[in-house]
Formats: sequence, structure tokens, C-alpha cells
Amino acid sequence: QVQLVESGGGLVQPGGSLRLSCKASGFTLDYYNIGWFRQAPDKEREGVSCINFRHSYMYYADSVKGRFTISRDNAKNKVFLQMNSLKLEDTAVYYCAAYRTFLEPTCASGVAMYDYWGQGTQVTVSS
Repeated sequence: QVQLVESGGGLVQPGGSLRLSCKASGFTLDYYNIGWFRQAPDKEREGVSCINFRHSYMYYADSVKGRFTISRDNAKNKVFLQMNSLKLEDTAVYYCAAYRTFLEPTCASGVAMYDYWGQGTQVTVSS
């Protein structure tokens, strides 16, 4: 059974940090591009970051550039999102997602390409 499971969300004060993890099971991530998305109440799901299968290309939304870092450990079948200097507007449910690459050098920042999705983990930034 193909599954992505996020963890690491929680409540944090502004300026704090969290590290999200995404564990894949039922398939190996070696030839998959991975994205992190978030969805706040009454807003559309938006792309936060993605990383290609070669670890050679990473994308960050302007709103998180310089604060978030995406990484992956294919040996552990995991992807991570390190979130620093968190702001109130980062509050959302965070999802990881994956799609089989066609060996392209980039990764997709939009939701349309992604085939597999996790159930999401809540991140709340509040004082």
C-alpha cells in the first residue's frame, strides 16, 4: 500500500522552528520528486517547496525563501522540511506529496503533477 505519512507539526511561537518529516512506504522515493504544500483555512493549497529526485534542484515559494529548507534521505525513504523563523502566516496544514519523475531536472511547484499525498500535519504559529 502506497503511503506518505507526515509528522513533526505542532504549536510554536513566532520566530521558532519545526522540522517536518515525511515517510514513504509501499514504494521507494528514488525516482520521485517530492513537494511540500500547505493549506490554511479558507485558502487554496499552495506549494511551499519541492526537491527533485537527484537532490540537484530545490524550489521555494517566495514567502518561505531563506527560512525553510527541504532535504531528502532516500536511504531512509524520507523527506524533511526544516522551518525556521516561523511567522503567524505560516499556520496551516502541511502536506507532503510525490510524483514519479520523467528524469526532468526540476520539480513541480503546483499540485497537479503529484500523485501521492499524505494526510497532513498541523503547524500552528501563535504567541
